[in-house]
Amino acid sequence: MRQFFRSKDSASGSPDGGADGHRIEHRLFLVGVWIKGLAGLIEAIGGGLALAINPAVLRSFVLFLTAPELAEDPSDLVANFLRRSIRHYSGKVQLFTGIYLVAHGLIKIGLVIGLLRDKLWAYPLSLWFVAAFVVYQCYRFAHTHSAWLLFLTVFDLAVMALIWREYRWQEGRVRADAPPR
Repeated sequence: MRQFFRSKDSASGSPDGGADGHRIEHRLFLVGVWIKGLAGLIEAIGGGLALAINPAVLRSFVLFLTAPELAEDPSDLVANFLRRSIRHYSGKVQLFTGIYLVAHGLIKIGLVIGLLRDKLWAYPLSLWFVAAFVVYQCYRFAHTHSAWLLFLTVFDLAVMALIWREYRWQEGRVRADAPPR
């Protein structure tokens, strides 16, 4: 586990000569990848729960949970948001949400494992998947104007830049280690 938190080749420089710069970028890359992995785990678990919990039980739970807050403050934003959201939560929505979250979470976890193990195939594949989600997030942002989506998109773009830089560095390392032809 410790090797994931430090630069493996901190003594040998990067192909562009900046060992210290790469070490910092590498650590930022690791932080971003671990955050993505944790998010993937939470999504997969949440998707599994979404598939397992009956929508009627969930509706009852939300009503039970929000009733005291709405009795105290009928204009409570969070409680009203939860109640509005649960009204549209049907079996079809449950199935889509569950499958989407499980698939998205498992893809993230798989890509994170590949990135942490320095598998070269994981870098471009991760860039493609994150780019696809960034495009979808931009589409959703155009409809919702959610500050949270904007933050998530900026974070994903930063992680993409770090993945790209790490990929270039790893490629250079592989080329340098390859025997001459």
